[in-house]
Amino acid sequence: MGAPSFRPEEIVRALVARDVAFILIGGLAARAHGSNMLTSDVDITPDRALDNLARLSEALNDLEATVRADGVDGGLPFTHDAESLAAAGVWNLTTRYGDLDISMVPSGTGGYSDLAQEAVEETAYGTRIKIAALADVIRSKQAANRPKDQRVLPVLREILATRHERERS
Repeated sequence: MGAPSFRPEEIVRALVARDVAFILIGGLAARAHGSNMLTSDVDITPDRALDNLARLSEALNDLEATVRADGVDGGLPFTHDAESLAAAGVWNLTTRYGDLDISMVPSGTGGYSDLAQEAVEETAYGTRIKIAALADVIRSKQAANRPKDQRVLPVLREILATRHERERS
């Protein structure tokens, strides 16, 4: 069967259609801030309120989400609700539109309420969504310290420095 084609706009639209409160983080947030690094998944941090996680569960059903597992084409089926989603810190999923990673408390952050303080609301994929502030993306990638994060950090720091220079001018 193979991996589904990556269509991040459809993942975002499914979340928005169910009125899920989330902040876009990771590679797509970095791209929204000007990074040219490619990414192959949608990373989000949802609000952990149970009613929001119930809506997230509905959106995951709409997206036909499965748990991503090495060597398992199409992922592993899983049953979920608000409580089970809240019980895990990270969910690495595959959907009919590509991979979706849910991180309740991304590295170096305090989770949704922390990221929401500086998040920017922008139009992406034809809808308004919250995107983690560039400084928060940098903070999280520094804390995660994975090789892929180390590759993008110089670019993100340069974008942030350029913004600060423009603000001072």
